Amino acid sequence: MGIISNLKKLRKPQNEGANGQAKLNGKANGTEGEMTFLEHLEELRWHLIRSLASILVFGIGIFVNINWIFTNVIYAPFKKEFFTHEILCQLREALCFEKLPVEIIALGPYEQFLKSITISFIAGFIISFPYFIWEMWRFIKPGLKASERKGVRGNVFIISILFFIGVAFSYYVILPFAIQFLSTYQLGAEITNQWKVGLVVGMVTQITLAGGILFEMPIIVYYLSKMGILTPEFMKKYQRHAIVIMLVLAAIITPPDVVSQVLIFFPLLLLYKISIRICTWVTTKEAKKLEDI
Repeated sequence: MGIISNLKKLRKPQNEGANGQAKLNGKANGTEGEMTFLEHLEELRWHLIRSLASILVFGIGIFVNINWIFTNVIYAPFKKEFFTHEILCQLREALCFEKLPVEIIALGPYEQFLKSITISFIAGFIISFPYFIWEMWRFIKPGLKASERKGVRGNVFIISILFFIGVAFSYYVILPFAIQFLSTYQLGAEITNQWKVGLVVGMVTQITLAGGILFEMPIIVYYLSKMGILTPEFMKKYQRHAIVIMLVLAAIITPPDVVSQVLIFFPLLLLYKISIRICTWVTTKEAKKLEDI
């Protein structure tokens, strides 16, 4: 896509300092103003600062309401009234429960406060994810040709939708199964389940965030195919290797129970199949462009 080379012709920096004046002088002398590598880094820095500021703003809002967030979001999958548990209870009576046999505890004086910060930051990132992607798009966009911009139109929306679908799927499907299995599994009747609040927060955030990132597979394949790095033949040839990798990923991001791993594996396999079709479509389209030339 020639992004790196085209970035040399980005717009002028917003600040009207000495560098900006030098560019104006250069244009007055008949030379085209170009941003230096350091100026690119400066511009990227401001995009990242604005992205982090949005995460901070939403994170502060979450932290102010952290008690409500923990009770109604983090701890919600432990309650029998949770959406998924109610559906499972209607489908199979053996999956019904009044209260899961697990007690959440804090073992350190700072644990609850530190985990409040963790929840606030990760929740702030999830909420502000579309804005983060939009800022990255604003940085890349000036380095693209007009035809390339047209080809990626609406991708900020698509990336955001895929991310939220992955988060929702992990939160409403994978997480409840994992919690119910792990909380009811017993090595012996003498053992009582007491989970550290830090581990509970880590499990909830890890599964939901990983699901959102893994669901970006189709858009990643789209760009790699457009750059000629991926081909449908390559993806089909190494499909078995990809399945092994997906099984390993499912085992890493989910608790050690087969149900949760299967629940994350099959959507990943479906996304891989869809990605092959996307790769085929992009490759065919790019080949036609070359023929027209």
